[in-house]
Amino acid sequence: MKNVNRVFVLNSDRTPLSPCHPARARELLTKGKAAVFRNKPFTIILNKLKINPKFQNTQVKIDPGSKTTGLAITLKGKKCGWFLIWAANLEHRGEYIKKLLEKRKNVRRNRRHRKCRYRQPRFLNRKRKEGWLPPSILSRINNVIVWVEKLQEFCYLRSCVMEVARFDTQKMMNPEIQGVEYQQGKLQGYNVREYLLEKYHRTCVYCNKKNVPLEIEHVIPKSKGGSNKVSNLTLSCHICNQRKGNQPVKIFLKNKPILLKKVKISLKASLKGAAIVNTIRKRLKEEISYRINIKTSNGAVTKFNRTKQKFKKDHWIDAACVGKRSGRYINIPDNFQPLNIKANGRGRRQMCLMNKFGFPRANSKSKNKVIKGFQTGDIVKAVVTKGKYIGTYFGRIAVRSRGNCILSSKEKKIDINLKYCKLLQKVDGYCYN
Repeated sequence: MKNVNRVFVLNSDRTPLSPCHPARARELLTKGKAAVFRNKPFTIILNKLKINPKFQNTQVKIDPGSKTTGLAITLKGKKCGWFLIWAANLEHRGEYIKKLLEKRKNVRRNRRHRKCRYRQPRFLNRKRKEGWLPPSILSRINNVIVWVEKLQEFCYLRSCVMEVARFDTQKMMNPEIQGVEYQQGKLQGYNVREYLLEKYHRTCVYCNKKNVPLEIEHVIPKSKGGSNKVSNLTLSCHICNQRKGNQPVKIFLKNKPILLKKVKISLKASLKGAAIVNTIRKRLKEEISYRINIKTSNGAVTKFNRTKQKFKKDHWIDAACVGKRSGRYINIPDNFQPLNIKANGRGRRQMCLMNKFGFPRANSKSKNKVIKGFQTGDIVKAVVTKGKYIGTYFGRIAVRSRGNCILSSKEKKIDINLKYCKLLQKVDGYCYN
């Protein structure tokens, strides 16, 4: 049995069946026994109802991540053991959501402090529910749940295996930490400024000046996602601090590679991703357990399975290697092509856009999203019969109220009429590659 990407198959009543080989799918489509149901992931639907179908032992595996989550479906063959039939990298939009929330917060703060108050100020009137999570983290959880439900709609799945990793962030920063040292941070007995003065020997990090007034400086600016942790703070003189501004240290010291390397060594890697995974793992397990029988594994087993078979490091490969295996390992070919999925969202909920002063922009109110049955983000096939763009194109469209659209294909972007377009797949909030 060859290791190739399988095609999802639906019965005529839209119940999921076991995936089939691409050659079998082409045969069904050629003979007219099936039709294309979905483009990404590619799914076909049978024209006649299949009674008492046989189901194979398929399993979905999940490797949660802060930026990208790995998804994989494995199938147990009769003679060749377990092998991979489908895989994907799911890229989250948590950082983008955080930037939008910060932008909204700044606009509202500016509006509150203007001397044009038209209503009484409100505060302490919003209580968070029990188990509340930030929208950026909740988005990551919902993305994984949505794709588990999608895969259940397209493929018959017996169970789910998820890696549940709990990162010891203290030990990641200091491998030799133990006992009561977990309760004693770097700043025990210090003030932040005193700690930095002693660490950097009362010297400007960027120009090595001494005996001058020094300021606390963020190496990664707060406007670029930096934190107030000691690992992100350093000392600089007023001139260097003003010159750097909110530039990342890579850009500010691009002409001084030796100094840049020295500054990076003095800092430690951010543990933001590990903290996010620690936060989402429990909620994600609970939510998925309501939908499918779930088993858990740890990162040590995943790493052992991957290194034992000498696979490269990737999220979808880690997902395929999640869980214990008795006997043979998972079979993954070198030329296996995963599906790259990027969460884009389904638009915006704002009634109108705002300018930098917090007032509505002119002509920015939301209008009808559907034009002649099409919507921005739909995947279409366009057969243009006349004009300068004669030919056949595949891609996503951005609709216009006047009845035309901008079609973005692999080759180029073209402006065509919607009458040449045929819908292949409606927008679902995700981009595929």
